[in-house]
Amino acid sequence: MAAAQGRPSDGAGGMDEAKDTENHRREEDSAPLPFRAAVDALRAARLRPQIEVEPTPPPRRLAPHSYALEAAVVDGDQDLADGRLVLLHDPAGHDAWRGTFRLVTLVRAELEPEMAADPLLPEVCWSWLTGALQARGLAYGEPSGTVTRASSHYFGGLSARPAASQIEIRASWTPREGLGGVPDTAAHLAGWCDLLAQIAGLPPAVPGDASVVTLPQRRGPQSR
Repeated sequence: MAAAQGRPSDGAGGMDEAKDTENHRREEDSAPLPFRAAVDALRAARLRPQIEVEPTPPPRRLAPHSYALEAAVVDGDQDLADGRLVLLHDPAGHDAWRGTFRLVTLVRAELEPEMAADPLLPEVCWSWLTGALQARGLAYGEPSGTVTRASSHYFGGLSARPAASQIEIRASWTPREGLGGVPDTAAHLAGWCDLLAQIAGLPPAVPGDASVVTLPQRRGPQSR
């Protein structure tokens, strides 16, 4: 995960953060029941032990109500992949979503340069997302997103560093609502964690899952 940024030595940054957290808790308490139930399910979800998940401040302008998590696939003191998942809710509905809930994600990991050059990489990475949701039998609609690969080459005083390549998946989808207008957010979170595990190079949680295409190589773990 990205390193934390420095904060003012007078403690003002910490005070502002605490105030923002308290304000967000009050907003959650006054949020519609379906959103609160969806958030409670996210908090109660049981996930793979290799994945560390914690809440993070959500975006405020994308929907009337939002909740966000960040996660890292961890092996000892090393990160293999990281990501962010945001739950959005608009009780009035949203034409583009075709529903009242939307899940938005960013997932990224380091790759071998040779793997990043594979022309099938974008399609395969997108199949990791759709395959992870389908493998858990999740109903969803209106999926959209991008797969981006980037390479960094170092010169001059940085020439000793090896070239680095990164894959990044940005996506969103509408989870279908169940009883009481609440989607099964815990199952969607588990599917998202399957995507994180896949991009990190871990074996699938369910052996024999043929819905997810596997690429042959992964870069070694990155120090935290």
